[in-house]
Amino acid sequence: MNHELAGKAVGILKDLVAFEVLGGQSNLSILDYIIAFLNDHNVEYHLVPNQDLTKASLHCRIGPAVDGGLILSGHTDVVPVSGQDWKSDPFLLTEKDGLLYGRGSCDMKGFLACCLASVEILQASPLKRPVYFAFSYDEEIGCLAGTALATAIRSYYTEKPEFAIIGEPSMMQPITGQKGICVLQTTVTGSAGHSSRIRQEVSAIHVAARLITWLEDKMDRMIADGHIDDRFFPPHSSMHVGKVSGGIAPNVIADKCTFFWDVRIIPADDVYSILGEFNTYCQDLEAELKLRFDGASIVTSEDHPPVPPLGTNSDSDIVPLIQKISGHHVLGTVSYAAEAGQFAEQGFKTVICGPGDIAQAHRANEYISISQMDECLQMIGRLAAEFSH
Repeated sequence: MNHELAGKAVGILKDLVAFEVLGGQSNLSILDYIIAFLNDHNVEYHLVPNQDLTKASLHCRIGPAVDGGLILSGHTDVVPVSGQDWKSDPFLLTEKDGLLYGRGSCDMKGFLACCLASVEILQASPLKRPVYFAFSYDEEIGCLAGTALATAIRSYYTEKPEFAIIGEPSMMQPITGQKGICVLQTTVTGSAGHSSRIRQEVSAIHVAARLITWLEDKMDRMIADGHIDDRFFPPHSSMHVGKVSGGIAPNVIADKCTFFWDVRIIPADDVYSILGEFNTYCQDLEAELKLRFDGASIVTSEDHPPVPPLGTNSDSDIVPLIQKISGHHVLGTVSYAAEAGQFAEQGFKTVICGPGDIAQAHRANEYISISQMDECLQMIGRLAAEFSH
């Protein structure tokens, strides 16, 4: 372990954890810190702001403007701590027995800290190919900035970066597959009335129940038709309804019912095909319901835009590279969504590989180990060496 470098990374992590920037909030405070750090090291950076200029992603390049470079990418936002049983201040990095406790320490400010701590090493290396940083906002509420950031990198530089490593916590195991996700809201409008008139009125709750059953049946049909990818658990695309609300009393037919649901998609499946079938079913059912109540309707909208899956093939050029620089040769997949699929959609050969255990993310007393931070620093050091010859 390079104790000086590890100490620098921990110090930076302490600074980053202190910024209570939740998904959906402005990230300009933590971005100002990163910008000041880059300015101190004479690294030119570029911003990708949102429409009202309250948030921004950042990208920069270290090394020559030639094709074949690699992007190190992470997000600046974290999830809330409200209602969680923290044993220490979640926004004050606390070290105990080699573990660093704090919100975002694992997901994923530990990776950001390793990137920044490695700037001088990258600058001192005779890089033949460049290394880029790409830091986004609002990842935790739907990967809302990932596509814009990846697109900006693709269009801004005259050279063509080839690879991307998304530093989500993977215990430094190379991850070549992630499920995509789409979160939706469906609202059924029926007709209110006395519950004895259930055959004359349209119960929004009863209709919603039919739609929810359709989603589960569709998932089962896809499994039966062989839509299986054994790299994942569960090894198939899943449809899940997580929240339902409707009705005012047991003896009143509900005229409104809303449910929120998600689709977690394996790389071989098409989320738009599933949504298209669902919408066709809804349209047919709505036409049937209108015969009973003309105001009946079924409306589905995106709660946030679809996040594409990642399905990097084992023969991709990034696989031997990430295996070499990470020191881990066994490839894995994850069922959570991340920005990796968005970078892959823009043509970058992409994997996930970062310090920390995803089991620690989003929970009370989140931590990352110093040893995992050191592994990540070693990976970036090996990357610098690999790109220097």
